[in-house]
Amino acid sequence: MTTSVLDIKKESDSSILIVAEISANHRQDFDCAVEMIRAAKDCGANAVKFQAYTADTMTINSDKDCFVIDHPEWGGQTLYELYKKAYTPWEWFPELKKLADDLGLIFLCSAFDPSSIDMLEKLDICAHKIASFELVDLPLIEYAAQTGKPLIISTGMGSIEEIQDAVDAAKSAGAKEVILLKCVSGYPAKPEEMNLATIPNMRERFNCPVGLSDHSLGIVAAVSSVAFGACVIEKHFTLSRDDKTPDSFFSIEPQELRQLVEEVRIAKKAVGKIHYGLTDDERNSSVFRRSLFVVKDVKAGEKVTSENIRSIRPGHGLAPKYQKEIIGKRFLKDIPMGTPLNSDHLEGKISK
Repeated sequence: MTTSVLDIKKESDSSILIVAEISANHRQDFDCAVEMIRAAKDCGANAVKFQAYTADTMTINSDKDCFVIDHPEWGGQTLYELYKKAYTPWEWFPELKKLADDLGLIFLCSAFDPSSIDMLEKLDICAHKIASFELVDLPLIEYAAQTGKPLIISTGMGSIEEIQDAVDAAKSAGAKEVILLKCVSGYPAKPEEMNLATIPNMRERFNCPVGLSDHSLGIVAAVSSVAFGACVIEKHFTLSRDDKTPDSFFSIEPQELRQLVEEVRIAKKAVGKIHYGLTDDERNSSVFRRSLFVVKDVKAGEKVTSENIRSIRPGHGLAPKYQKEIIGKRFLKDIPMGTPLNSDHLEGKISK
């Protein structure tokens, strides 16, 4: 594995890392997790991602008011109860990573405490992911950075100061690379709150590659992020939203992931580079531009008027910008109607 998790060379148009976030959508069924990895590969994703926590590493088992969730989908239970339903059994990870490796997929995993980083290091994971809610946990970021692996850090809820603190902590502790993900930690995130225009500002302000962790519904925001220079797109993935899991309601299904991959690749090509003038295909079209033609039979010595020359298609004659300059000049020869006008037909010189 290269030192940069972004260095994907399998396809010439695969410079954007597309991550299928499996999260809790495996329903705590190992065979389902395996099926999801295979489906992500079939859909064209570059990477799959899981989350390494347990209810006990994430929180404590308390039903005090501050531990009770208030959310349309997750409400009515404690944080401990939610994470108990959603976590991925850690004994799965070696087999899941091997499967991803065998399929040519990058295996990523969010780490939430030092014990999860230690576990993932034993798997020789290529990079560590820090979730938005852990952005402010600088000791965790430093612990992950000390591995020397690249860090991918989601920035949902983060202020400029909090993001800068996280980047500084990661770099000072030894992270070889820091990749930031623009993120809105709403579930689902509202399109009007996505603010994708922040991506290039983040890239310049923090001097890091920037991608998108997208919790909005559908794929429009993810595809649109390409135009702003997103280098990573992370999207929650489920085999079916009918499978009621903690994350399924804002996840995309296989046909949507496949469409996302296809449209991101097209969008990347469309963004291209700064370019003015003719493209290769436009060279064939340029003949249909307007130019100056003789539109009535004229005799040598006759004056050029707006009646005997006009700007018409195709583009074989002088450019229309010369029309005012040549009105009143005299023709040097007889010219039949339908002849493209050029400077040799006229007295005097034409400015270029």
